[in-house]
Amino acid sequence: MSSQRAVAGPKPAPDVLVIGGGVVGLAIAWRAAQRGLAVTVADPEPAAGATHAAAGMLTPVAEAAYAERELFRLGSASLDRYPAFTAELTELTGLPTGFRPTGTLQVAYDSGDLAVLTEQHRLQESFGRAAQQLTARQCRDAEPMLDPSVRGGLLAPGDGSVDPRLLAAALLAAAVRAGVTLIRQAVTQITRGPAGAVSGARLADGSAAAAGQVVLAAGWQSGAIGGLPPAALPPVRPVKGQILRLRPARQGEPPLLRRTVRGLVRGSAVYLVPRADGEIVVGATQEELGADITVTAGGVWKLLRDARLLVPGITELELAQAIAGLRPGTPDNAPVIGPAGLPGLVLATGHFRGGVLLAPATADIVAEYLVTGTVPELAAPFTVARFRARGSGSGQGRAARRPGRAGSSDRRS
Repeated sequence: MSSQRAVAGPKPAPDVLVIGGGVVGLAIAWRAAQRGLAVTVADPEPAAGATHAAAGMLTPVAEAAYAERELFRLGSASLDRYPAFTAELTELTGLPTGFRPTGTLQVAYDSGDLAVLTEQHRLQESFGRAAQQLTARQCRDAEPMLDPSVRGGLLAPGDGSVDPRLLAAALLAAAVRAGVTLIRQAVTQITRGPAGAVSGARLADGSAAAAGQVVLAAGWQSGAIGGLPPAALPPVRPVKGQILRLRPARQGEPPLLRRTVRGLVRGSAVYLVPRADGEIVVGATQEELGADITVTAGGVWKLLRDARLLVPGITELELAQAIAGLRPGTPDNAPVIGPAGLPGLVLATGHFRGGVLLAPATADIVAEYLVTGTVPELAAPFTVARFRARGSGSGQGRAARRPGRAGSSDRRS
């Protein structure tokens, strides 16, 4: 009786290769795997870039701005997903996310700042999701550690925060649990087949990673990826932000703040985001300095100066970390989500300050497109086609092309 021995063939290519393992890339991979797709994520250090530096504010109401009605709608839709999104992650993995639906308090330091907040309130009303106006006394009732000089503010009770480092760990665990394969390597270039369609990527060790579709979610480095024609590159650039982490000098001390405080101090913006363990994240500068992640004395001084004027008690906290990251900005500072115009290539980048906030909605949008080939209506204003229609081209706002590796999530972003 003869016996036959099965010979294993080459492992089939995944349906999707996600380039970038920040919160956006990981969320996409997780949701796509849940939809039945075979997914691989390529990133040498998942969540080591903008995700690692981010404060984790979930503040579409507090950040509402003129000419950003569609971005406000996208942010609000993503915030609405957050309770179920984080609850599902914790249920699946047993890991916390640091989600805190405690609202955001915007405060004004002087009369000029108060006038700006009053105008902000009018804008919020026009968007149909206004914050509550508070007097100076009401601000201090809401946050007793505020300085008496605060002139007034706005309370957005539906806003919140999350700890991006915890969120990323939970997303990575959930993605692996859903069958996602992680390749801890940078991508050096995207590869294309004979007909020009994207076929996968080349990795740092020289090997190839084939895939039916490629999602480019590499933060600011998405605009420097090799192997693509200029017209297919997303128009992203690095925008530096310095951020501080302050911790209580002694364990067990009562927290200084109950909720996120966003302040205007003589026209300068600063925010303080509390964590459950008493840590406060203070940020952030916004500097157009290219791919520079130097922490400067001036940046630290400015953040501490403005934060201290609003919450004097921060001077008693330990300076636990000062870090700089690079946000992926676009010409209109809104994300680029959806097909790139090159068969097989999907974009999920350019989220600027809103990557953490927009991760749940972006993941749902991209997963839907990967499965159906249809861009959900919510994402229609954010495809790369908007720049071509305006005649801005894909190169505007793009970081100078850098040799070598461009596929490390939002690495150093």
